[in-house]
Amino acid sequence: MYLNIGDSAPDFELLNYDSTLINSSILKGKKHIIWFFPKANTPG
Repeated sequence: MYLNIGDSAPDFELLNYDSTLINSSILKGKKHIIWFFPKANTPG
């Protein structure tokens, strides 16, 4: 799935930097940035 600038994000769940589960309902109505990156020294 691809999103364009300004699109609403689909519902999601993920672990943040300290392994706290975050889901889209917690962030609803708040400005936020979601940044994905591979772990250092791993392929992909």
